[in-house]
Amino acid sequence: MFNAIVQVCGFLIIGAVVGVLARLLKPGKENISMGMTLVIGMAAALIAGVIASLIGVGSITELNFWGFLLAVVAAVVLLFAAESVGARKHPPVA
Repeated sequence: MFNAIVQVCGFLIIGAVVGVLARLLKPGKENISMGMTLVIGMAAALIAGVIASLIGVGSITELNFWGFLLAVVAAVVLLFAAESVGARKHPPVA
């Protein structure tokens, strides 16, 4: 039970770090909240863990260089996607 709690906490922390790094790496102004950035980072960490497991360079339950790198790339892609969806919902005011 304790091990599961530690893994979930680690996942949340790594997801937050990935989200913040992606936000720093992505050029331009961000039109989404910091909370949404953290959620995107956690989603990217999950996606990267699955991809790393599928290609055999890591596991979803371990932290390694390739998984972290994939998570940052996935987070940047998800940030672009989230902002494009948000831009369609709120067109610019002339």
